[in-house]
Amino acid sequence: MKKTGIIIILIGLGLTIFTAFTFFTREKVVDLGAIEITRDKPHNLNWSPLVGIAVMAVGGAFLWQGSKRR
Repeated sequence: MKKTGIIIILIGLGLTIFTAFTFFTREKVVDLGAIEITRDKPHNLNWSPLVGIAVMAVGGAFLWQGSKRR
């Protein structure tokens, strides 16, 4: 439980620091037989820093339960 709690806390810290993720998909614009034109379309995935804080709280609960059992 202690290792799991520490890992969840680190994931929550990462979610708090990095609040956005951008990825690209390839989109076909023109297809004329042998000629094909594509473009990379960006997509943004944003979340609140409160999500990371909530995940850290869950990790803290796991860590607390792991230390309480011993």
